[in-house]
Amino acid sequence: MSVIAADPETGGYTQHYFDSRGVVRTYAMTFDGEVWQLLRESPDFSPLSFRQRFVGRIGDDGDTIRGAWEKRTDASADWELDFPLSYRRSSAGAVDEPR
Repeated sequence: MSVIAADPETGGYTQHYFDSRGVVRTYAMTFDGEVWQLLRESPDFSPLSFRQRFVGRIGDDGDTIRGAWEKRTDASADWELDFPLSYRRSSAGAVDEPR
């Protein structure tokens, strides 16, 4: 589950993530209408044993986001692929208007 808060002064966002495993993290988040990025480079509710980022791009159809989580254990190292991730908007629950 995530809670997202906007920062009107910077135009950025903060995402507070937590899950059933007890993982709790805070990410700096940006979204420019095409690219969605989450970044964690500072300790928060848990120690920072590795840095994380997610970069996703909105598909031309407007219904998909394709991206990847990356990590690095050293601030001067290159980012490594952790895992790719795709989101797809579901049409479930859509109601067709009678013609």
